[in-house]
Amino acid sequence: MAAKYDLMPSMNNPFKTVALIGKYKSPEIAGHLQRLARFLESRAVTVLVDRLTAVHLENNAYPVLALEEIGKRANLAIVIGGDGTMLNIARTFAPHNVPLVGVNQGRLGFLTDISVDTMLETIGAILDGKYVTEERMLLSAEIFSNNQSVLKVLAFNDVVISKGAKGSLIEFDVHINQQYVYTLRSDGLIVATPTGSTAYALSSGGPIVHPSLSLIALVPVSPHTLSNRPIVVSGDSIVEILMHDSGDARAHFDSHSHFDLRDGDKIQVRRSPDTIRLLHPVGHNYYHMLREKLHWSKTS
Repeated sequence: MAAKYDLMPSMNNPFKTVALIGKYKSPEIAGHLQRLARFLESRAVTVLVDRLTAVHLENNAYPVLALEEIGKRANLAIVIGGDGTMLNIARTFAPHNVPLVGVNQGRLGFLTDISVDTMLETIGAILDGKYVTEERMLLSAEIFSNNQSVLKVLAFNDVVISKGAKGSLIEFDVHINQQYVYTLRSDGLIVATPTGSTAYALSSGGPIVHPSLSLIALVPVSPHTLSNRPIVVSGDSIVEILMHDSGDARAHFDSHSHFDLRDGDKIQVRRSPDTIRLLHPVGHNYYHMLREKLHWSKTS
């Protein structure tokens, strides 16, 4: 689904219940969380705290809930951490259509684009209705073994088929919309969303795809035949990967979960019907973020 940018009117603020979620096992976020919670409370907002995040808060006075329950109750989730934290939370909240705001502790991320130094000012503006909304696509992956579905999982960045510890090349067929594309011998294959195009796919020579586009990128990892290049296909495409010589290959999903593959296993990847809604400050500029993160236009 194409990204959608809207400037919401200030008199229509739907964010009455806001969830705070911090980076896992990161006690240094406690001060930022408490400061943000007090600010939200001063704006007459009901504050919910993720169960794992609450461990870092002394004398927490706010309701503590599991992520699934937060997804059912929150109008907005503010994630304090890095892009990895945002990836994990986004997959959980996607079915609930909860918009996400990302606050980064250090350098701004691709997804967490608000600094802790300006978070109160920026969150205040968002509560006043001053923000832009961006929708990003997810991938739905399903693995079949012996013609039986054995795993279904969502991925925000990518689905990666990768060789294992033995280090030998793996071999598999790739079909797109039931049309044979090639048999690939390589270290693996990355099937990436536009969001994931600036992650592992980028380091493997894949293109940067603007997040407003509904596209899927297929990026070979160290292919045996150098003419095997990245392919970008419609977001409506169905990508199927059939393992032939799998060795000890694995399928990885956002580097969050994995599945050990065997010869004959099939991995089917398509766009999920769910999307991720990210809220950005007014004036958010994707190309400015790329320049900052990738150090473009720098002079020595």
